[in-house]
Amino acid sequence: MDNPPPLVLEVSLAANYTQVTEPELKESFAAGETAKSRPPSTAPDAPAKKAVVALIIDDELQIRRLLRIMLEAQGYQVYEAQTGQEGLILSAQCRPEIILLDLGLPDLDGQTVLKRLREWSGVPVVVLSVRDREEDKVAVLDAGADDYVTKPFAANELLARLRAAQRHAQAGARPPLFRSGPLEVDLARRLVTLAGQPVKLTATEYSLLALFVRNAGRVLTHRQLLTEVWGPNAAGHNLYLRVYMAHLRDKLEPDPAKPALFITEPGIGYRLMEITR
Repeated sequence: MDNPPPLVLEVSLAANYTQVTEPELKESFAAGETAKSRPPSTAPDAPAKKAVVALIIDDELQIRRLLRIMLEAQGYQVYEAQTGQEGLILSAQCRPEIILLDLGLPDLDGQTVLKRLREWSGVPVVVLSVRDREEDKVAVLDAGADDYVTKPFAANELLARLRAAQRHAQAGARPPLFRSGPLEVDLARRLVTLAGQPVKLTATEYSLLALFVRNAGRVLTHRQLLTEVWGPNAAGHNLYLRVYMAHLRDKLEPDPAKPALFITEPGIGYRLMEITR
């Protein structure tokens, strides 16, 4: 039997959304990842899994409605806010485990909301915005966003980004052992292996790699990488970073000419991918 095609529904602002009915959307999103993400339980009395609480902060009613359908189909408990101030209040009241934040809000700019949120909360935040300029992406990532997704977006990609942001937030509770494809990094023992073979790194190379591992799946901007590894005075010295990224790729990528682990986000920074074998 042929497998159903993957869900690649793109969210289009307002006009195209009305071409699809809500029952059709619910059926589509519910079918998107059924076998992989929500297998049926074989034990009828198995306890229900606690729903992940998500907060949508967006002034577009149709976008909020579409995101709610998509998230609830994947088992999330969803709250909505249409202004930045309402979003900050709900963030304190409902204690979300993931926030989807639009930048173009009617009262506060999304970046302002993010900065205020980061004064007291480390909840993962994925920014959704029609703004696609590099400087906008860099600004919100430097301000503490975990990821940035440009509208319109593919639903499966957004769900994957949300899962990655949640994994990053939970990383402190996991053993300090990271695996991605042939790469294995044991932070507790400061050991790095590639396809089972030990890899020797300089102190700076290891510091850079460890920063990526602690933020696996998340975009790290040039500024974040430079200030964390070389100090605040190194911000803007992108040549340092390019040289050491080339070193890491030479030592850790199976094919440095076609990197699969350390992905360049053009004009923004780099991302360490989490690859399952």
